[in-house]
Amino acid sequence: MLPSVKRTLQGMLFVLLLGGLPWCARAAQPPSQGFVYVVLWFDTEDYILPQSDDAAKRVAELLTKQGVRATFKVVGEKARTLERRGRKDVIEALAKHEIGYHSNTHSQHPTVAEYESKLDWEQGTEEFTRRERAGFEDVKRIFGQTPTCYGQPGSSWAPQAFAALKSWGVKVYLDDALQVGLDGKPFWYGGLLNIFNLKYGSELRPNDDWSNLAQAKTSFQVTYTELSQSGGGVVSIYFHPCEFIHREFWDAVNFENGANPPRDQWRLPPMKSQAEIERDFNYLDGLVSYIKSFPRVRFLTASEALRVMPDQAQGHAFSDEDIAQIASRVTPDVSFQVGTDFALAASEQFVLLNDFVARTVRKSPAQHIVLRGTPYGPGLESHGLKGKVEVSWDQFSRTVLDVDDSLRKRDQIPNVVWLGSTPVSPESYLLALAQTARILASKSSPPESVILPPARLAAARYVADDSEKLWGWIIFPPGFDAPELMALAKLQSWTLKPAIIKPTASD
Repeated sequence: MLPSVKRTLQGMLFVLLLGGLPWCARAAQPPSQGFVYVVLWFDTEDYILPQSDDAAKRVAELLTKQGVRATFKVVGEKARTLERRGRKDVIEALAKHEIGYHSNTHSQHPTVAEYESKLDWEQGTEEFTRRERAGFEDVKRIFGQTPTCYGQPGSSWAPQAFAALKSWGVKVYLDDALQVGLDGKPFWYGGLLNIFNLKYGSELRPNDDWSNLAQAKTSFQVTYTELSQSGGGVVSIYFHPCEFIHREFWDAVNFENGANPPRDQWRLPPMKSQAEIERDFNYLDGLVSYIKSFPRVRFLTASEALRVMPDQAQGHAFSDEDIAQIASRVTPDVSFQVGTDFALAASEQFVLLNDFVARTVRKSPAQHIVLRGTPYGPGLESHGLKGKVEVSWDQFSRTVLDVDDSLRKRDQIPNVVWLGSTPVSPESYLLALAQTARILASKSSPPESVILPPARLAAARYVADDSEKLWGWIIFPPGFDAPELMALAKLQSWTLKPAIIKPTASD
C-alpha cells in the first residue's frame, strides 16, 4: 500500500472512531503558528475637563498616522458635550476609527450596576433601555455611525444589559472586569461576543508615572511568542484619552463613594504638566509602533473581531448523527461543548435537542435542524432534584411540545419544566432530552418511560460569586454589593461558550 493511501485511510478511521463529526473534537495535531490579534480601545468619557476633547483628538490622529484603527467607546454625554462645544474637529478625528458605546452618563448615580442590582431579568432589560438607549442614539447621530460595541462604566456591569444591547443590534461586549471570564480568552455570553477579562493586555498598561514602556515592550514580546506559537490569540489593550492629561480621573473628583453633586457644582480635575503630557503620548506612540513591528500582529476593531471570531454554530444545519453526538456529550454537569469550528452553549444544546425530540413527537419528516439564536438563561433559579424522577413517554412528549412553545415565544430557558404536576430543573430536563435523543437518533421507538436525574449548571463556575473585589470602582458607594445581580448572571451562563478564531487563508 502506498504511504499516502495508508495515511488517508488512517485519517478516515480516526474520524470514524470520533463519530464522524469533525466539529465535535479537535484533531490531535500541534497548533500552527497563528496571528496575534490586538484589540485597542479607548473609553472616551470625560465631559467635564475641556482639554480632554483635544486629548481624544490627538489620540485619534496619532493612531490614524500610524495606520491603526482603534475602537473609541464614547459616553452619550461626552458626545453631546462635543456637539455643544462645536468640536466637529474632534468628532471627525474619532469617526475615522470605529465608535462604540460606553453608557449614557457614565458615573452619575445611579450607575448601571446600581440601578440593575435589585431588578429581575425582564425589568432590568427594560430599565437598561430606558436609561441608556438615548445616549446610544445620540452617539450614533453625532458620529454618523452605529456603535458596534458596548462596555460598562468602571466595573458597573450587569447581565440584563446583554438582552437590551442585542435587541439594539449590538453584537460585541468590549471591556474589562472580573464578573465573567473564560480562561482569559474571548467568549460568547448573552448572545454577544465578549472581549472581556482577557489574560493578555493589562500588563501593557502604563504605571503611575508612565515610565514602564520598555517593560511593556518586553511583556508584549513574551505574549507574542506564546500566542503565535500556540495557534494565535487575542490581546486587549485600553486607555482613556483623558488619562494622558489629568492627574486624577474626572469622575473620581466629582462622584467618588456615591457622591452625586448637581452640574453647577462639578469640579475640574487637576492637569499634568506639558512635559508629562508629552511623555504620556510618547508612551502610546512607542507602544503601538513596537506592536506593529511584529509580522503576525493584526489590529482589530470590535466589528473586525466579530469577523475573526464569528459564531459559526449559528445557521449550521445539524443532522441526526450530529444530534446524537451532541446528546452523548451532555452530562450532569451541564456546560458548553467545544468543537473544531464552533462551540455550543448549554442553551443551544437545549433548543437543538428539544427540537429534535419534538419532531419525533409530531411525527414530522426527518430533516436537519438549523440553530437560529442562543436562548437566554432562566430568569429565576430552580431547585435541583435530590433524586431521579421517572415519567411516562406520554407525559414527557407533552412536556416537550410545551417547552418547544415556550422557547419559540420567549427565547429563554424556562425557570422550571413541568411534567404534569411535577416540577424539575431545566438542567435535569436537558439530561432527559439527551437520553431520549440518543434513543430516537438510533431509529429506535420512543421509550416507555423517561428518567430525569439530578443535574447542575456547571458553566456557572465561570461567573464570579458576589464579593467586594467585583465592585472596587471608586465611584460605588461604600459597601455596595449585588448578590441578586450575580445570581442572575450565573443563570445566564446557559449562554456561555468559547469564541473560536476562524482560520484564515494566510495562516
